[in-house]
Amino acid sequence: MATYLYRLGRFAFRRRRMVVFIWLGLLVAGITGAATLSGPTANGFSIPGTESQRAVDLLDERFPQAGADAATARIVFQAPPGEQLSSADNTAAVKTALGRVGTAPEVATVSDPFAAKAISADGRTGYAQVSYEVTAQEMTPEARDAMSAAVEPARAAGLTVEYGGDAMQAQEEQSLTEVIGVGVAAVVLLITFGSLVAAGLPLLSAIIGVGIGSTAITAATGFIDIGSGTPILAVMIGLAVSIDYALFIMSRYRHELATGLEPEEAVGRAVGTAGSAVVFAGLTVVIALGGLFVVDIPFLTQMGLAAAFTVVIAVAIALTLLPAVLGMAGRRVVGGRIPGLRGGDPESTGGKPSAGRRWAGFVTRRPVAVLLVAVAGLGLLAIPAASLELGLPDDSTAAPASTQRKAYEMLSEGFGPGFNGPLMVVVDVAGSADPKTAAASTANVVRALPDVAVVTPPTFNPAGDTALLTVIPKSGPSTTETKDLVEAIRSAPEAGGAEVSVTGGTAFNIDISDKLSGALLPYLSLIVGLAFLLLMLVFRSILVPLKATLGFLLTVAATFGAVVAVFQWGWFAGLFGIEGQTGPIISMLPVFLVGIVFGLAMDYQVFLVTRMREEHVHGATSGAAVVDGFSHGARVVTAAAVIMIAVFSGFVLSPETLVRQIGFGLAFAVAIDAFVVRMTIVPAVMALLGRSAWWLPRWLDRLLPNVDVEGEKLRHHLTPEPPVREPELATR
Repeated sequence: MATYLYRLGRFAFRRRRMVVFIWLGLLVAGITGAATLSGPTANGFSIPGTESQRAVDLLDERFPQAGADAATARIVFQAPPGEQLSSADNTAAVKTALGRVGTAPEVATVSDPFAAKAISADGRTGYAQVSYEVTAQEMTPEARDAMSAAVEPARAAGLTVEYGGDAMQAQEEQSLTEVIGVGVAAVVLLITFGSLVAAGLPLLSAIIGVGIGSTAITAATGFIDIGSGTPILAVMIGLAVSIDYALFIMSRYRHELATGLEPEEAVGRAVGTAGSAVVFAGLTVVIALGGLFVVDIPFLTQMGLAAAFTVVIAVAIALTLLPAVLGMAGRRVVGGRIPGLRGGDPESTGGKPSAGRRWAGFVTRRPVAVLLVAVAGLGLLAIPAASLELGLPDDSTAAPASTQRKAYEMLSEGFGPGFNGPLMVVVDVAGSADPKTAAASTANVVRALPDVAVVTPPTFNPAGDTALLTVIPKSGPSTTETKDLVEAIRSAPEAGGAEVSVTGGTAFNIDISDKLSGALLPYLSLIVGLAFLLLMLVFRSILVPLKATLGFLLTVAATFGAVVAVFQWGWFAGLFGIEGQTGPIISMLPVFLVGIVFGLAMDYQVFLVTRMREEHVHGATSGAAVVDGFSHGARVVTAAAVIMIAVFSGFVLSPETLVRQIGFGLAFAVAIDAFVVRMTIVPAVMALLGRSAWWLPRWLDRLLPNVDVEGEKLRHHLTPEPPVREPELATR
């Protein structure tokens, strides 16, 4: 592979104008497509194969009037202390507000809290249910804004009015949070290379690559439903890996220039060696992200495939566009030094032992002690993970000052926590001899179950073969009692031949958690198995991939512990701007985080250990290979890790809960994996294993193709052995 990539790098260098033109053409095409073809992103999702989804599908087929997929809002009115909502003035204010809501755009129905008896026991609080003609993702900003304007007369009359529901969750758009990461990346690149040109080229190539990937995804929203978080996460992953991959090739290019090579040859060798590591590092990330399809949740698959697409673009950009722009820059990448910053070869230490070499020497001299301390520290960080609770975001985790959070708390105080998580019970009576009696009997069975506060009378569809019950639990949406109630309803005996299913936000939460838990083991088996085979090809070893996998498990455990401590327990909540917003971790986070972290963890494994393998193949002893390989790559890997941490940390500021939790989790995981696992545990284990680290059974060595990531074949190709001279015949 190194030889092919060497030729690709030199080709891109020689045909630089053509290569740059092609990539810029793709960027222009992407921008044009995004501007003319894009559609709205989706906030909803489906979970094929679950009872919640089957119930929604049944309602869509037989009872579309129920609007199972339609957006809903809940308006909560509260009278001042000492007053009743039923007083003449307050009643008039409520009815005026609801009349204005009923004429707002896209509104289908508005319930009357007085007619529906939706008034609290103390008479101060009431709520109205608003149903829309469209889904939440199809709602226009004007329809959402109309709600605020409609309730102003009631507020002016002295009532407290707040509202929530999925209809009021505005579409999340990409923000400028990634600019923070780009800014930090620019500073790190300047410090690493000491040159404006050298620092600017990786950023330029990364921005072009992310631009192509994100605009292509945005254009695709005009043809398929794509979740609102998908473009944001694709940019997050694509930006981080794009800068890192370009950084590694740029660093190797400057190293080759420092050895006296001409720019074209230096580019070829950089792409042939560092580029090989980039290809396999990118493949591990693509495997981890693409493997999300085994979970069989469409929006997770979309997120994984979109992010994998941006990673593929990042690899292609690093192997082609970067060599092309290096051809245009020539030797200026080693010029233009900034006063006070070190330039030249990023792997050179000026004759002094580098910090990386000193650290590697310390670790390899005391491998057992270092290993024990590092593993024990990660074990402590992982302790909170034992308390992991999963759920879906709702108004209870909204910002404390938001109207959604206030409405949630007013409902809980006035009616009980269960009113914030009603269950939709779908009764299929198509096979019943007496549908009305069967539906009524089902309602009586549900009323008799523990933790039930209210069961509404059955509402039938026009055909009379499907009924809908609304069940209000006594407990909150995320409690164990409510989960037990959902299971009890589903397992209750059939009444009069009726088939019962449960859906709604709470039921979806339970179903998605169960489905993700069941999919985690197959998913892990898939990505770990494929990546293990890939790493065996790269390192031609069994123990090195095994060590890499075990290190990944330590990283994931510590990361989950940190996520629980911050987002569930509220530690350092003020630092991350989430005061009063703690709660269960989003259900899909563990699977998604495992996939991304695995891919990124293998990045640094490939970059660091490939350099150790290169030194070993080129004749260094096992101990020297570890120290030399580590010292060559430590400075660049450190810069790459800091850049990736900065990029991910910027997304902690996102208003979308899933993006915020993933941003924090990825930033923490990269920090732990790069500096504790790969730069501490890995050299310690390699020192303990010695030459056995590179052991591979002979039969397996013959079976596996030699991909030559370390560039040994390329080295022989470029420096052929001198010809053997024929011995001269002795003269007489």
